[in-house]
Amino acid sequence: MQHRALITGIAGFVGGYLAEHLLARGDAVLGCSLDGNWEPSSAPGLVGRVELTAWNMENPDGAEKETRRKIADFLPDCIYHLAAISMPGNAGKREPTAKALAVNVGGTRRVLELAASLRPRPRVLLASSSHVYAPVSFESNTVDEVAPLGPPWAYGRTKLAAEEAVRRAVTKWGVDAVIARAFPHTGPRQNPQMMLPQWARQLALGGEGPLEVHTCDAYLDLTDVRDVVRAYRLLANHGHTGRAYNVGSGVCRRSGDVLEVLQQAAGSRRTVVQLKPGRKADPIADTSRLKQCTGWLPEIPLETTVADTLAWWRLLVETGKVFG
Repeated sequence: MQHRALITGIAGFVGGYLAEHLLARGDAVLGCSLDGNWEPSSAPGLVGRVELTAWNMENPDGAEKETRRKIADFLPDCIYHLAAISMPGNAGKREPTAKALAVNVGGTRRVLELAASLRPRPRVLLASSSHVYAPVSFESNTVDEVAPLGPPWAYGRTKLAAEEAVRRAVTKWGVDAVIARAFPHTGPRQNPQMMLPQWARQLALGGEGPLEVHTCDAYLDLTDVRDVVRAYRLLANHGHTGRAYNVGSGVCRRSGDVLEVLQQAAGSRRTVVQLKPGRKADPIADTSRLKQCTGWLPEIPLETTVADTLAWWRLLVETGKVFG
């Protein structure tokens, strides 16, 4: 089934990959970004191919009239809501900042209000996060969608509040919406504050000094972004209204082992300095619900994700466009 898809946050890391995937499947795409412009790291193939319109999710009045008109004229049958303050550290520590609440929670409400006002009503997919789950132990770190919720940090709290806004909109307004709880995902074009691109950037820049990492003993679920966006489209087609679905690899990986794969791909044996050493347990996805609903399975091996990310950073260094 082909869609007319609106993507909020299209200029971001995941938004670009989602747009590429939807276009490859024959969907029509309209994008929203903060100021109606692309980012320097946006996929170059999208510029000039996908129309952009400005929507500042922090604006309490919702989208501007011109943006609303463009969306209404486009007649989306699906809205992928990705726009958010997506770097956990930028949302606050334990209590969310006012900006994080305005964007991640208030912005979600405004997208849902827009969806409720359109005719015919589009389906909404909220890109949520594994950060909504309560802390896990090393002995019991796999979570399904009915696992305890209770994020201790600000970012997870904003995403959980956004999920609650979705459920209210489904119940009160009859909005057709699904929730995708994405576990950590990575790949080329990702912000270098994140784990793999941070390391790949250091290696691409060269030198013989030590690699700086937070810890080699974080245990996490890591998926290629290109697999994640496939899951989003499948959920837009097949997900059940009001339900949440984990989107992750289901594999527990040690960060030090991911670093070893990267060092091998780079032909590097640089020493490693851990800035925040210690063991850290993150949730690992039980994706049974997603697989049963859509048949989705991750397809891209870690080695490919790592090699592609390293190649992208090396290209940036060669062309003088490195950032971060």
